[in-house]
Amino acid sequence: MASITKRTKTDGTAVYDAAIKVRKHGDIVHREKKSFTKLKLARDWALRRELELQEQAVYKEKERISVGTVIELYIKEFPPSGKTKSRDMAKLLKQEICKKNAHTLSVRDLIIHIKRRNEECLPQTANNDLIWLNTAIKTMSGLIDLDTDLGIFETARGILRSEGLIAKSAQRDRRPTRQELWQLSRYFVEHATAVPMLHIMWFAIYSARRQNEITQILWDDINHDDKTCLMRDLKHPTKKGLNKRFKIPRRAYKIIMRQPVNGPKVFPYNSKTCGTYFHNACKMLDIRGLTFHDLRHEATSRLFEQDLSIVQVQQVTLHSNWDTLKRYANLNPGDLDI
Repeated sequence: MASITKRTKTDGTAVYDAAIKVRKHGDIVHREKKSFTKLKLARDWALRRELELQEQAVYKEKERISVGTVIELYIKEFPPSGKTKSRDMAKLLKQEICKKNAHTLSVRDLIIHIKRRNEECLPQTANNDLIWLNTAIKTMSGLIDLDTDLGIFETARGILRSEGLIAKSAQRDRRPTRQELWQLSRYFVEHATAVPMLHIMWFAIYSARRQNEITQILWDDINHDDKTCLMRDLKHPTKKGLNKRFKIPRRAYKIIMRQPVNGPKVFPYNSKTCGTYFHNACKMLDIRGLTFHDLRHEATSRLFEQDLSIVQVQQVTLHSNWDTLKRYANLNPGDLDI
């Protein structure tokens, strides 16, 4: 919209400044100003110039691009490394919000999506949708010309949190009982498969290694002198290709040395297959709420129960900081000798 302002020069003559300012989604995307000696000339120029701008890209609506397309481009440019993110992104692409125009995505669109998701999942899972939507659109705004107002995510987050429609993931504190470990051990002995699940389960408990890490350990990465091993491509929220050396506890090392050398890997098995065998065993034994990752929790807690310091435990688990590590250190108060 043009505005015309009259001003008087030092010599006393009148000048009319015609200024044009164009806003889109609250942001100024174009501005220009021109001065004239007569008011009519200023008005005529402003009217003509506004008509010209309306024919140019500054006023035109950008070509429609769906939220789903933005997410697909994001996945192509920045492939998710974690299983959770990959799974969540795939589910998100099937949602109705992915049909929306990314340029005009609004707080209302986000709230409607999360309300629908609350009908089929927990607020913690719905919150992941908001996180991944924000991540994909914010990241791709730096690569493609998006008009999305990124402030809508913070506004929506405040509303949804106050209404209890999103929440942070609850921290797990599940540890297997002695009875459950005995049941699982006996089950894996009686139901032998090509995958030595008894060894893998107890290696996880003694070493604190994740499911996918166990199946990636290489014979060549083990230092038998100091019983350490290089762990490649460690899980990290911001870094990729992170390699660190960890201490192999004695009991875990004994299990390693019992494995036949059938190639470069100590446990040459499919990580997902190991997880499936563990899940099926828990199901058959009616052990509820226990996952393979809980074995890492059990391992970390056992290390603390051996009176190891935080730094010493980190040398085994390779947790990057105490805030992450303390999630696993839910020790029994009755074990304290004070």
